[in-house]
Amino acid sequence: MDSLRGQLGWNQPLSIGGVVGRWREVVGDQIADHCAPETFDEGALVVRADSTAWATQIRLLLPQLERRLVEEVGEGVVTSIQVLGPGGPSWRKGPRSVRGRGPRDTYG
Repeated sequence: MDSLRGQLGWNQPLSIGGVVGRWREVVGDQIADHCAPETFDEGALVVRADSTAWATQIRLLLPQLERRLVEEVGEGVVTSIQVLGPGGPSWRKGPRSVRGRGPRDTYG
């Protein structure tokens, strides 16, 4: 199977699929409870935290997280990690919104 994976060029996608599927094992229970991988595209891993405080904490732990990912998937597979906080409410809809204007116009 290893030689077939190499011949077909599946090493990197399988490695990332393994990390996303085993996220809790890779990062640990505490981080996995508050942070999950959102996307992975061309070496860039996007991770979303469930609070702003946890997003800050994950940013502080990025060197350790990068080291752990290198151990799991190999050097050069994950080239960057972006940590996002929780998604906020959308102000684009509602009775007081104006097309083409920002949230400052939501309240009239």
